[in-house]
Order: sequence, then C-alpha cells, then structure tokens
Amino acid sequence: MNASAHLKSVVAPAQVLRGWGILEQLEHYLPLIGERPLVIGGQRGAALFQEQELALADLAYSSYGVDCTYQTIEALLQAGRKHRAGVILGVGGGKALDAAKLVAYRLGLPVVTIPTSAATCAAWAPLSNLYSGEGTWLEGVELPRAPELLLLDYGLVQKAPVRTLVAGIGDALAKWYESSVSSGVSAAGGGQSDVLVIAAVQQARILRDILFLKGEEAVRDPQSKAWEQVVDANILLAGLVGGLGGERCRTVAAHAVHNALTTLPTTRSSLHGEKVAVGILVQLRLEETLCGNRLAEIARQQLIQFYRVVGLPMTLTDLNLGSLTPEMLLAVAHHACAPESDLHYLPFTVPPEALVQALVAEETVLL
Repeated sequence: MNASAHLKSVVAPAQVLRGWGILEQLEHYLPLIGERPLVIGGQRGAALFQEQELALADLAYSSYGVDCTYQTIEALLQAGRKHRAGVILGVGGGKALDAAKLVAYRLGLPVVTIPTSAATCAAWAPLSNLYSGEGTWLEGVELPRAPELLLLDYGLVQKAPVRTLVAGIGDALAKWYESSVSSGVSAAGGGQSDVLVIAAVQQARILRDILFLKGEEAVRDPQSKAWEQVVDANILLAGLVGGLGGERCRTVAAHAVHNALTTLPTTRSSLHGEKVAVGILVQLRLEETLCGNRLAEIARQQLIQFYRVVGLPMTLTDLNLGSLTPEMLLAVAHHACAPESDLHYLPFTVPPEALVQALVAEETVLL
C-alpha cells in the first residue's frame, strides 16, 4: 500500500459562522450540538458572553485562569463532570480556547470556539498548547478533531485591544516563513508532491500577501473592510494552512524561539505573536548567515519595513528582554536547540552560539 494512504489531515471545523453581532445565533446552533454547555474562558470572555443574555439552558462557567496548564485542565475536567456537560464552549483568546478544546477532547465532547481577539488561529486549530504555571511553553497536544463550530463575531473581536490584532499578524506571518521551509524537509517525506501540502504552502503565501496589503489599514482603522479581512486571515486562513498541511507544514525556528523565550521570567509581558514575530526575523537571519541565502536577507529587510508600519516588535528590547545576560541568552539558545525542538526542521544545523548571534543581531542593526 502506498505510504500516503496512512496520512491524516484534520482540515477544518465542521462549521464556521462569521458576521457582525451573530453571537445570539448560538441559541439556534448550540442545541443541535449538545446540551448543558460549560463555558471555559477568562474574566473578559465570560463578561462579554454574559452581556448578550443568551437564552441557553443549563449553562455553567469555569475560568481557565492565567495559562493553559496541566493543573488547569484537571480542574476544568472536574468542573465538566460535575456539571454533566454535553458540550464545551471556549470563549476568549488562544489559551482559553486551547483549554476548552483539550477539555472537550478528554471528556469526549464536542467543542464550540468563540474567539474574542484575532491574536492566534486557536479557534480553528486542532491543537492545544500547554504551559507551566510560570508561563513556560511545555508542549502542543495534537487533537484528533477540529471544533464542531467556530463562531466568529466581529463585534466581539473589535472590542479587543489593537495590540492583539498586531500580534495575530505576527503569528499568521509565520505560516509562510515556516511552512515554506518545513514542507520540503518533513520526516514524512514527499511534501512537495503532496497536493494538500502544495495547497497549504500556497495558501500561506496568499496569507502573507493579504497581511502585507491590508495590515496597515486594518491596524489604523478597525471600522474598515481591511480590518475584517485581517481578522479572517489571522484566525481562519492561518488555521486552514495548518489544517491542510498538517504535520508536513510544521512550526520551525520562529516558534522554537518563541517557546524558548517563554522560559524567561518576563515572558508574560509580551504576547505569543509578538515573540513569534521576532522569531521569524531570527529564522531568516539564520538562513542568511548559515546558508548564505540571499533571498532570506531580502525577506528579512522586507519584514522589518512592514513591522515598523504595523507596530510589531523587531528586537529583544522591544519584548522587554534587552537586559538579558550572556548566560541567559545562551540558556535560551540551548532550549531552542534541544533535540526535540522544532528548530531542527530547518535544513541545516544551528549551533546554540549561532542562535545567540541571531537573537542579538537586530539589536545592533536597528537600535
């Protein structure tokens, strides 16, 4: 049998409902999915949800806290069992949605995701990221199914700080810079001959171009059509890239840098996509310095100009990490270069010392 017969893709939520002021439509859709809903979210997500005064029977709320941790998941599982939940509603940002998806999977229940910001594609992705109580990224748990319903109410997302939209642009941009590399060197092999992988990489390129074309206007004017398009790009199109490409369109150095930076005490002062944005520049500099890739240098300069326009961070100083000691930098680099790190999906070896140089290079150039 051909090896490709064993490949599996979890492409998309069963349903995607999007529009302005559509949260009230949950009253119609939710009973078709499950009864006795448990809402998992933070304070802001729960408040926004409660403001709508939806007519949903047997509704209960449970907070995920600050991070999606092993301890949080266990507490939420107990809450779900106590409530005898038949469906999980994730309401909030990436960590709230990740917690809801994992709890639903562990309880064998369907999950509905309702994002309140456009900072990640967590509302779409069949993946839950787990962190320590101190905010250090620990692992990503791949899930066997996507949400039953993704409800994207632009009115909810519009209430989020513009910083979350900008961070989402940084996270979404990584889809192109990482998948265009990992798809050719995947351990599964044959990425460039797999039509779904080809489609995913091309969608990632389109995603990048949309963000380049619409990002500035979206950040400047949240009433514009461009804002709506960038929200769709950050949440939906970024999720589709991962769904189509699966394990052959992996995160690479940009997310490995993010994961390593979460080991630092001040990690919570910056958002996920902000750290990823800096990680993209680091990845491109590694491609440039260790492989002599001239195109990587051109891409990095192009990104720097775009970052300036939309307000994405470019350096460790921008992430409030400019005072790291050489020992701290080397510890971050060793974490990013650990054997299990996604950094190794780069088609070349990265010594920790080279990563340190790439981490600090932008400081001397841009500051």
